[in-house]
Amino acid sequence: MNALEKLRRSVVLLESFGIEDACREAELILSHCIKTDRVTIYRDNPRVTESTLRDIDEMLQRRKKREPLQYIFGQTDFYGLTIKVGQGTLIPRPETELLAEAAVRTIPNVKFNNSRLRFLDLCTGSGAIALALAKAFPDSQVYGTDISEIAIKYARENAEISGMENVTFLQGSLFEPVRKMVTDYDLRFTFDLITANPPYIKSSDIAGLQPEIRDWEPVGALDGGEDGLDYYRAIIPEARNYLKESGALLFELGTGQADAVKKMAAEAGYHGISVIKDYAGIERIFISHRGYP
Repeated sequence: MNALEKLRRSVVLLESFGIEDACREAELILSHCIKTDRVTIYRDNPRVTESTLRDIDEMLQRRKKREPLQYIFGQTDFYGLTIKVGQGTLIPRPETELLAEAAVRTIPNVKFNNSRLRFLDLCTGSGAIALALAKAFPDSQVYGTDISEIAIKYARENAEISGMENVTFLQGSLFEPVRKMVTDYDLRFTFDLITANPPYIKSSDIAGLQPEIRDWEPVGALDGGEDGLDYYRAIIPEARNYLKESGALLFELGTGQADAVKKMAAEAGYHGISVIKDYAGIERIFISHRGYP
């Protein structure tokens, strides 16, 4: 069978599964399995081997169960990096790339001495944000923490795959692993930058999410409590203890959460508070600075 005929059949099948963008997804699956790009598929219409057809069919059946394509492929692109993902890890979104970009841009505006830059990424998941920072600032030291053992496993694999030696992933809730390091080594760890893409979906909204998210991604990485703000309440006051005086705190936000989070930060003594909108015009990225006590 030639590629275009298999593509046509795959589109019809995906449409029968209720997949909205069936054509694009079929192109992605065929390109992945044939190991070529969509232009070559349309231009050359290559012959597809029997083993490759079986691979394509297997992926189509996994997609029928609404398994995310990123899990099926085992990876996703993020800020110029290839990030390995699978069940138990949150899939990095384009909106989260905005957080990484804002963090990178914030660094030149942070006053620091000649000491090594140090960053902390909370709720690190697959390690995407931490690795983006490690790549952008190869002389820095980056730490990522996550309560999930599975997520930390993926994060460490991603660090190894990317060849990043300036990032360390620690399992534990929020600042807990950092507190343990201070206890173990009698050091006071402070950071030039703290980032977080915490769980921020309201508990009552989980059931209404797309099946790709609701049924496959880890609920613990999604559920932000009754109003979606539990993690911001936990992080904002404590982050001041771990930020340098000139340090910055950056979050990803859920829809409609900007005002509440800005109020929390102002009450906790942060200054220079601002918000960046995403591609849909939603206030998505929160930025603030520790300021002086």
